[in-house]
Amino acid sequence: MASDQNFVDFVLEQIKNVGEITAKKMFGEYGVYADGKIFGLICDNKLFVKPTISGREFIGNVVEAPPYEGAKPSFLIEDKIEDSEWISELVRISLKELPAPKPKKKK
Repeated sequence: MASDQNFVDFVLEQIKNVGEITAKKMFGEYGVYADGKIFGLICDNKLFVKPTISGREFIGNVVEAPPYEGAKPSFLIEDKIEDSEWISELVRISLKELPAPKPKKKK
């Protein structure tokens, strides 16, 4: 089941003061970016954040699940999705550990 655009918009609106937050359609679902750096996925109307050591410490009781079949597990964010301050802080913390985007190859 593909994610609903209203849910994607809701998630993007929840994340504040982290840079430019965007979502790009990928394989029928969405990659979620902050200033061009991917930090999560939205699949089946669920938010998955890439796992980091600091993110795990911040969340505490982590729920991990693969966003789609064959994917590596990510942090599944359900209970706190409506807590804008909490989710924004998780994204800020996670971005510090995630690698910079790879430069695009010229055609």
